[in-house]
Amino acid sequence: MSSTLYTVSASPHIHTTLTIPQIMRGVIIAMLPALAFSVYTFGISSLYITLLAVLFCMLIEYVIVRFMLNKPATLYDGSAIITGMLLAFNVPTNLPWHIVLIGAIVAVGIGKLSFGGLGNNPFNPALVGRVFLLVSFPVEMTSWPVAVRSLSLDATTSATPLGILKDGLKEGETVNALMAQMPSYTDFFFGFQGGSLGEMSAFAILLGLIYMLVRKIITWHIPVSMLGTIFIMTGIFWLVDPSRYADPVFHLLTGGIMLGAVFMATDYVTSPFTHKGMLVFGAGIGVITVLIRLFGSYPEGVSFAILIMNAFVPLINRYAKPPRYGQVNSKKQNPQPAKV
Repeated sequence: MSSTLYTVSASPHIHTTLTIPQIMRGVIIAMLPALAFSVYTFGISSLYITLLAVLFCMLIEYVIVRFMLNKPATLYDGSAIITGMLLAFNVPTNLPWHIVLIGAIVAVGIGKLSFGGLGNNPFNPALVGRVFLLVSFPVEMTSWPVAVRSLSLDATTSATPLGILKDGLKEGETVNALMAQMPSYTDFFFGFQGGSLGEMSAFAILLGLIYMLVRKIITWHIPVSMLGTIFIMTGIFWLVDPSRYADPVFHLLTGGIMLGAVFMATDYVTSPFTHKGMLVFGAGIGVITVLIRLFGSYPEGVSFAILIMNAFVPLINRYAKPPRYGQVNSKKQNPQPAKV
């Protein structure tokens, strides 16, 4: 009888050549087109807010991890940079610096490190910071600058297309009349509209999506299920009453749907780990987003939808958990006897 002892390590047992810092660098590269287009559209203030948010997030993570938790610094993994960039992408470019600092404290300190750091946070940290700022500073967070295409830090403000639609419908105007006041869909696609720093250009975000798919940083399941659900639901409402509901292309090209589908809903930590679960997760985000946009008080609902579905991820993982290796379906193994 052999006396050899075997040590079985905990799962997962699948290895990859990609490390966490490499994945984070890939996501950062994927976000650069959106950042560059934002600088072109809104001016140097976009770069200023992004650098400010990244520096604040890195500083807060270093201070908390090094001096409060007494652990080695974790800045090398790049997650603080991602959080800072995503936080900046979700705020107006004219936001005061002290509000950016508060958002970074909430995103990193509460949304991430209070749960144990990278890999343990149930909610997307950047969205936690963004929603906190939206609730705490509603005026500053909804003062959207218009496209200036200059190096100025100052910009005039204007309503977003979603805000114009929501307010106009409340006053009894029709969708067709409101659409006449807005830019063309080509402008929407390339980003010549008001909104948060990183959400305006669908074209730039799609470039980032293609890059991450080619690099296999993410899969197609969450973005496709989320965008597909939104397209189908808004298309149904539009067909039923086109005078009250905008068409699905308008919804896909405005607001934070593209940004959320590509960069925030696909976060490894806060999304399901199976393809089946990802499809359910993305569809759930799409349903909640549409319900908030069409029937809620806010003109936008992507951030709330992602955070709500983040809370359902453990349940989705249990539902979509694959069978254990070598497991045989009990019904197939022990079939019921045929009735006589």
